[in-house]
Amino acid sequence: MSTANGTATDCRNAGYRRLFERDGLTFGTGFPLTGTNRSTPDIEAELKLARLAESLGFAGLWARDVPTDWPKFGDAGQTFDPWPWLSHVAAGTEEIALGTASIVLTLRHPIHVAKSAATVDRLSDGRLVLGVASGDRDPEFPAFDVDREDRGDLFRDRFEAVRTLWREEYPELEGEWGRLEGDLDVVPKPTTDTIPMLPTGNARQSREWIAEHGDGWLFYYLPERTLEDYVEQWRADADDKPYAMAVRVELADDPETEAEPEPLHLGYRASLEWFRDYFDRLEAYGVDHVIVSLENEDSETAMRRFAEEIMDA
Repeated sequence: MSTANGTATDCRNAGYRRLFERDGLTFGTGFPLTGTNRSTPDIEAELKLARLAESLGFAGLWARDVPTDWPKFGDAGQTFDPWPWLSHVAAGTEEIALGTASIVLTLRHPIHVAKSAATVDRLSDGRLVLGVASGDRDPEFPAFDVDREDRGDLFRDRFEAVRTLWREEYPELEGEWGRLEGDLDVVPKPTTDTIPMLPTGNARQSREWIAEHGDGWLFYYLPERTLEDYVEQWRADADDKPYAMAVRVELADDPETEAEPEPLHLGYRASLEWFRDYFDRLEAYGVDHVIVSLENEDSETAMRRFAEEIMDA
């Protein structure tokens, strides 16, 4: 890996290796694992499912950054702030990668992001992987006194600031967020030169910028023909940097049905057999990691079925 100025940098912490340096397509799943995304989920139930996901061979657990609850959006994420929540999950797991999908850089101060992320990375023995985003909930921007039209510039400025705060001691650094004059440092530093950062969606940037500056690309569900084109273009720009994506999955009650999949928002309801073929195709396109949001009511049973009938296959 390298930075924009060509300096060699190491982002391959334990979380990155678990997600992207194993043979074949890897799978993660996202909080809230109990499906409770409009109120506070049960903590012990979430941790039980997190430990189950690790034992079943999932490569990552992903927490979202949703600063405020906007009822019109219909989704408060996993409710808990990602930094203390992932620290809590780290204490209850051993090896599974811990990801953010994704930290809204435009609404967070880069010093806070650098310090909080490095803290979670240290507490988890290097298991943190950062998806980072420019934000998409319109009312949050005035709440944070941020002009939503400035998201692209703010994202780039804060992305590069966070990287510098990890790599350098007592940096001299200035941005719209403030100024450091070389007499202050931000500690702790991560377990590697920089925590891997994956811009999410387009993040108001060009694909070329993401390929040069990111350690991978985290994208949403796309129709297959579009996805194939995106991954092909990504490989041309980013070489072997990983491509990860999220998809909603609802397993049909009849495991052997061969009916056509039923489209869901950002995913499908389909049989186990159809999903096996689908994920085979994603691997053939060059997708490295898929975050599956399991939509079945019985979360534990769905997780076991997915692991045993799809992942193991």
